[in-house]
Amino acid sequence: MSKLDKLVIAEQAVIEQFLDALWMEAGLSKNTLDAYRNDLAGFALWLQSYGRSLLQAANIEIQDFLYAEFKSGKKGRSAARLVSSLKRFYQYQRREGRISEDPSALIDMPKLDKPLPKVISEQQVNDLLAAPDNNQALGLRDIAMLETLYATGLRVSELVNLQSSQMSLDPGVVRITGKGDKERLVPLGEAAIDAVRDYLEQARPELMQGHGQVNAVFVTRRGAAMTRQAFWYLIKRYAKLVGIDENIMSPHTLRHAFASHLLNHGADLRVVQMLLGHSDISTTQIYTHIADQRLKNLYHAHHPRA
Repeated sequence: MSKLDKLVIAEQAVIEQFLDALWMEAGLSKNTLDAYRNDLAGFALWLQSYGRSLLQAANIEIQDFLYAEFKSGKKGRSAARLVSSLKRFYQYQRREGRISEDPSALIDMPKLDKPLPKVISEQQVNDLLAAPDNNQALGLRDIAMLETLYATGLRVSELVNLQSSQMSLDPGVVRITGKGDKERLVPLGEAAIDAVRDYLEQARPELMQGHGQVNAVFVTRRGAAMTRQAFWYLIKRYAKLVGIDENIMSPHTLRHAFASHLLNHGADLRVVQMLLGHSDISTTQIYTHIADQRLKNLYHAHHPRA
């Protein structure tokens, strides 16, 4: 017997009426509606044991129920969905005029911990950068793209859309217009400058032979601008070639490596924020957690009393 079946008919009807309206408004999937039904039925059963109904519930009763659920082990996305179920239910009932006040109005959504991004080691980056064949035009292009990505921390869309006018090799900088049309200057390291120069002088003319003019820096064998999908495919291929787990490898993995390796070597967080083009430093702070975790791992691996 389900939780819903244990409820009095009137409570079942209240929940089903809400779910019907939710389906009409938002078109939620059956699984999502079932999850909402289970959450609301659980709260209704809890209230029923105290002789109360869903439409009679007060804020303190919601808080007590949530406390009991969290204490019993509900956490993460299940806890967030439970709160969301209750808040959406009571917002709907208030909107329909069935209750005068929303008892869930002062209940905050629980904050979900963001998983730390997967970061590869400096040795793995070196292996990846050495994977393309530098005797081939496409290999020189791929080396230049990988070196540029790791040297600058660009987003993959910024990399593949890079125009010749944005890259200045003599001063060694790239001018990027990122999210929100915000412009930033990002320095290129010597290795990236050398790789891009080799590509532009030796490989790009070969790839563009017989094709029209293209302003994109990085092009395909057909003389067209490189795409995100094509670059995603080739970085996965090189990762597999050097034994890096394909499941954690993507163009964004090198952006993560760029940031975390800078911090590991003492870079200031504000500088990393500027280079990445983050508008909010809290977005950049996740990389300090990676650096902290790395130090803890080293400590536990090498300290005799860890």
